[in-house]
Amino acid sequence: VQLQASGGGLVQAGGCLRLSCAASGRTFTMPAMGWFRQAPGKEREFVAAINWSGSSTHYADSVKGRFTISRDNAKNTVYLQMNSLESEDTAVYYCALARDPRPRTRDYDYWGQGTLVTVSS
Repeated sequence: VQLQASGGGLVQAGGCLRLSCAASGRTFTMPAMGWFRQAPGKEREFVAAINWSGSSTHYADSVKGRFTISRDNAKNTVYLQMNSLESEDTAVYYCALARDPRPRTRDYDYWGQGTLVTVSS
């Protein structure tokens, strides 16, 4: 299983970005996808997760109403639309695969390489 995250970059506060995570390999054993982030000097934290069908999504309180997770199973790709970005959103964002869309890092077995999001104030 391989995960390739992309879409990060530098954006001003209040702006938006869309991250993508393309999965390949035997991903059917891990149907749920999550996004996590890690800011400098901080632990990795949950951002959002989605199940295979897209019928169940979960968000961290800090991003509810601003971020939207979605997926296109035909393309084996999950997206994270990030709006109204704040300086506190600056972090490396990682996508990961799990059996269920849970908010704990230990539930995810496969991780992408991360993509850096920098929000300037």
